Order: sequence, then C-alpha cells, then structure tokens
Amino acid sequence: MNERAEIVVIGLGAMGSATLYQLAKRGISVVGLDRFAPPHTNGSSHGESRITRQAVGEGRDYIPFVLASHRIWRELEAETGEDLLNACGVLVMAPAGGASHHGKPDFVAGSIAGAQAFGILHEVLDGAEVGARFPQFLGLEGDEKAYYEPGGGYVRPERCIAAQLRRAAELGAEIRTGTEVLAIAQDGDGVVVTTSQGTLRAAQAVVSAGAWTAPLLGQPFERLLTVNRQLLHWYALDDITAYGPDAPVFIWMHGAGDVDYLYGFPPMPGDPRLKVATEQYDTYTTADALARVVTPEESAAMYRRHVEGRMAGATAQVAQAAACLYTVTPDRGFIIDRHPDHDRVLVVSACSGHGFKHSAGIGEAVAEVMATGKSPIDLAPFALARFL
Repeated sequence: MNERAEIVVIGLGAMGSATLYQLAKRGISVVGLDRFAPPHTNGSSHGESRITRQAVGEGRDYIPFVLASHRIWRELEAETGEDLLNACGVLVMAPAGGASHHGKPDFVAGSIAGAQAFGILHEVLDGAEVGARFPQFLGLEGDEKAYYEPGGGYVRPERCIAAQLRRAAELGAEIRTGTEVLAIAQDGDGVVVTTSQGTLRAAQAVVSAGAWTAPLLGQPFERLLTVNRQLLHWYALDDITAYGPDAPVFIWMHGAGDVDYLYGFPPMPGDPRLKVATEQYDTYTTADALARVVTPEESAAMYRRHVEGRMAGATAQVAQAAACLYTVTPDRGFIIDRHPDHDRVLVVSACSGHGFKHSAGIGEAVAEVMATGKSPIDLAPFALARFL
C-alpha cells in the first residue's frame, strides 16, 4: 500500500465508524484503517447494548451530540432496515441527598436541569413511585430521587458500527481492516501514515483509536489518557414477570461514592438474562494487556455488592461475562481537538466510558470540521487546552 486519500480515519470503532460514514456522505475521498475487523470485542464498543440518555448529567455541552445521534440512528435504521435504537426509557436514581456519577455531583439533579434546558420530555419521581411503577427494583427506601426519560433507552453498538461502515463503503469509502497503524507524521501540507501494510498519504487524519491512542500519538496523550478494565455481567433470571414492556434501562446510585452504583438493561425479547455492570477507576491496564476473561469470583463479587436484593428475579448464576475498556481523561470528559503539534491531525478520544450515546453526532460534527473547518456543535469544551 502506497496510496493517497483526502482524509484517513484511524480506528473504526464508535467514533471512527461514525466519522467515516459522515465523511463518505459528503463525497470526500476517505480511507478507514483498523488493526482488527470491526465490530469486534477488543476495545470499548461491544456487549450488545449501550445506554443512551438525551439529558446528559455529565453536562449540557454533551446534549447536542446525543440529540444528533438519535436522529442519525433513526436515519440509518430507515436506510439499512437495522434495529439500532430502542427507546424503552431510562431511569437515573440516587439517594434522597443525591450522589456523584462520572465525577459530577448530584447527577440526578444535573440530568433534570439538562432536560429542562433542552425541552426533553421527562418525569421526576421518588422511590415510592419508582417501586410502584417499575417492580424490578427492590429494597427502595421510598425517598430516592429519580429522573425518568421515556425517549432514552439503549443502542446496539455492534449493529451501529456495522451499519455505518456498510453505508460508508456503499458511499465510496475505502475500509482496510487487519491494518495496524505504526506511526503518523505531518509532512508539509499533509500527513504520512505508516502501517503494517505500507504507507498512506492524506491531506488530513482523524485519530479515533480509543485505548490505542496514547501509545500511537505519544505526549501529551500518554500523560492525559488512562485505560481502565471494565466488566459486564449477564445473570440468569428465574422470574421475568417484573420486567414488562415498560421496563427501562437504569442507572442506580445506591450510595454516595462514584462506584456505589450499578447500571443495567431490561432483558432482550426471549432472553431470560439481566445485563448489569458497574465501573472502576483505580486499576489501570493497556489495550494489549487487558485481562479479557472475567473470573467467577469477579461476577460473584458484583452480584453480592450491587445486584442481590436490588433486582427482581436475578440469580447468582452467571450466564455470560465480558471485559471492555474505558479510556479516561483527568476530568472524565472527551477530547475532540487538533493534535497540539500537528494541525492536520484531529484526535477524537478519549470518551471516558460515556461516549457511545454521542458517537453518531460526534462523527457528524467531526466530518463538518474536516470538510468545512466549522462544527455545528461547539467543540470548545472538549479542547486539549483545558489540560495543557
């Protein structure tokens, strides 16, 4: 390979596949590179489902991305016939005094404020109302504070990636899988991308390599990005009657700390399993060193600490478990900005564990930046300058 393209996209997971699709829609000559064959289970964009919520408690700057993503996924569904977005509703719940989540204090109040600011349909409930309406939640005190959004729910990450890559190829994008990027260098009015298959020259590059971003780009990303191993668990249900057609996706903060919570999804149709997870930020890993096997002890500890006595019908029997990666910045926000030393390289990482819901909208915004120099969504809050 010794070729030229207008733009090269490195990494075709959540952000890269969305960016590739949006660039191809604009008729731009674009090549997408990935060391694997996405969608795959090696990074951060797998596991059947990812929560989407329009009122984002992490901050109002994110909300335009997720609103755009919902629109784009519905457009893709119409184009491809795929089922990508299930608006089964989302419930975000915390103790009466509030709780921190993703580093943001009183996350429920932040979600409510975001919904009010953007006119997003929602309800504010207490624990008694939650228990009466959603019988899958057990052991409620009654005075919890909850945000319910009927337009939230979950998206199917593997299907979203596959649909965007398929449409990108149909629109003229070149997709090269099994191609590891070894180095990126700016050369005059373009970039030179050295890969395991040869050299590719392009006018600009988008780096959306997730957990591989820091090793590829070096400083300042090696200092700013850390990688955490996260676990997903599917527990067998011995009774699914509590999970009716209105059962929502949920985020349940049952304590004051950032790790005193679980999130989960209603069972898929015909699937008597409950998918739940929590997060950890204390133990670091790398993309290549990730321990991909979840031990029975890890699933048992998750069940004892977070699931037992809280989720109706959930047994300790582990039906499935998987590991994935969060690539996290110091403030748990995104980076969407030009490389500080290479103005023709735009970096779209890291997403700090809450990126998939925004990915389609981010891809659209990044494509506009690459095509016109301007984004329809303000990207200033995601600039590197806040760290440097």
